[in-house]
Amino acid sequence: MSLEGSLYVGASGLDAATTELSVVGDNIANSSTVGFKAARTVFADAMAQQLIGGATGQEGLGVTVETVQKLFSQGGFTTTGLATDVAIQGNGLFVLKGDHDGENGTFYTRDGQFTIDKDGYLTNLQGLRVQGLQADATGTVTSGLMGDLQVGNASAPAKATDQITIRGNLDQTAAPLTWDPTNPKTTSNFTTSMTVYDSLGKAIQLDIYFSKKDPSDPTYTDATDSGEWTYHVMTDSANLSNAMDGSTIDHTAVTGPIEVANGSLRFDTSGRMISNSTDNQGFYPTNSVGPQTLTFNFGTGTAGGGSGLDGLTQYAATSAVSFVTQAGSSSGSLSSISVGQDGTITGGFTNGQTRTLGQMIIANFKAPDQLTRVGSTLYTEAPASGAPTLGTPATADRGSLTAGTLEQSNVDISSEFIRMIAAQRNFEANSKTLTTADQLLAELMQIKR
Repeated sequence: MSLEGSLYVGASGLDAATTELSVVGDNIANSSTVGFKAARTVFADAMAQQLIGGATGQEGLGVTVETVQKLFSQGGFTTTGLATDVAIQGNGLFVLKGDHDGENGTFYTRDGQFTIDKDGYLTNLQGLRVQGLQADATGTVTSGLMGDLQVGNASAPAKATDQITIRGNLDQTAAPLTWDPTNPKTTSNFTTSMTVYDSLGKAIQLDIYFSKKDPSDPTYTDATDSGEWTYHVMTDSANLSNAMDGSTIDHTAVTGPIEVANGSLRFDTSGRMISNSTDNQGFYPTNSVGPQTLTFNFGTGTAGGGSGLDGLTQYAATSAVSFVTQAGSSSGSLSSISVGQDGTITGGFTNGQTRTLGQMIIANFKAPDQLTRVGSTLYTEAPASGAPTLGTPATADRGSLTAGTLEQSNVDISSEFIRMIAAQRNFEANSKTLTTADQLLAELMQIKR
């Protein structure tokens, strides 16, 4: 190789060192960029030439930068507390669609800084829409509904109450009373109230009165019972269109509370419920077309194979309710969302209901380090990366999701400084090759003189 060739060899080293410094500088600059993946410079020797003359062997022609390889190792996690911040633990990238720098298409990222836009779509901070499986109105996710995830416009419809559950105790020592619907307070031993909902979500108060039966009552079932009770459910007539027998209520003539259901309860000498029954029912809320069926769950009696202790009991203790609930609600608007490890997005509503709104998907690539970097921590598919395989998190070899958390850059600052020093020394050493070759060429010029 000529002395001029030595200059080109040294120049190739300078170029390679400059590229290395640029890559290191880019890594350091993005050390705080969420989801950023560091890169490294891969060097290769330039094609060698055969020595001429009698010598054997080959003479190198310098160095080239073979590639700048992306390193998709796991970054650390930072807790943010924001429900829409999501990190991938393991393999995979989030899938986004939309316009980025004038290019409309599909993009991939590890940056899980998401938000909900004005139209209710889950997007990244650049407005690209997160892709996933949309749930239907019942909260069922199906594979045929893949696309933009719209979760922010969800609402919960009203649900008519269909079941009432009560647990507690009825005092065994209470004196028997004869029920009179026109005077419920003085002809009942114990009462409790609760709110139920009609088909339009209107709240209606029900009062449930419990009266202990006298054993001499002709309707008393079994003389060996420790106690029998009747219960009577009443509400204000203004809440109803029809009476319990189905007849239309004349609200100009009928006012005050009227009965909408009644039944009986039996207990044994151990205080356990033997059985319970609803004898009559006719609940006609004003907004209902027909009667709204109410199922009263007071527990499973021993006659039905139950313990007789999982609902109402009858002990010699003060009558009290320990638990009461009903399966109905008014309509509600979205108040919160949460993301599960499998990408399931669950919405919480102001009426206390929850429902699945959708499920995020992630993409895996055979060679993620070959993806094309397009800025804003986004990547696009490249021929060398292979086609993506899409699926839900925590399936196959895809990672799981952690909500309220972000994956930080995987840049190791200490390692980058070491690489920077090495690149600097490499640059200085190659510059010596140039200055030395230059000095030798100067000497040749002196020989001519």
